[in-house]
Amino acid sequence: MASSSVGMVCLLLVSCMVVPSLAKDYTVGDTSGWTTGVDYSTWTKDKTFKVGDSLVFNYPTSHTVDEVSSSDYSTCTVGNAITTDNSGATTVALKTAGTHYFICGVVGHCANGMKLSVKVESGSSAAPSKSPSKSPSSSSSSSPASTDKPSTGTPSTTTTTTKAPDSSSSWSLSPFMAVVTTCLALLVLVIS
Repeated sequence: MASSSVGMVCLLLVSCMVVPSLAKDYTVGDTSGWTTGVDYSTWTKDKTFKVGDSLVFNYPTSHTVDEVSSSDYSTCTVGNAITTDNSGATTVALKTAGTHYFICGVVGHCANGMKLSVKVESGSSAAPSKSPSKSPSSSSSSSPASTDKPSTGTPSTTTTTTKAPDSSSSWSLSPFMAVVTTCLALLVLVIS
């Protein structure tokens, strides 16, 4: 009987490890990546972004990923970035609800379409970022990120450099689910 209980616990642990969390990684522009000539408003049209999701930008190092204010996004103003990265592989964790704005900081690229606006909804997604932060977290007020001047409040995004996944969205395992599953498995083991 004890060996069957141990087997059940192992089966439960393995099955729960494959249960994905709700957080998604979205590869910006899919296979085209972050470049000129891509209609990013069309790319975002059928997607729902939630707190805890991440945007993965793949691009040559001749471009940048700059998170900017609403007004800088609208006018393609470079030089006032909230956060910036030019590593070629940038992951931005979406930590707050509201609209987040991204442009390429190379003069003329934003005007040629390298701009992305994503509306992030509150959600129960868990933060998928497991990589250390490449640059300090940006700041914004607790209201949506569409304000023109960020304040020194709660961090809204974290930018990390990672190797990007191959698909438009992928699932990540929630550490919370792993802990809950382990506790449940131990409880079953102790009871039997």
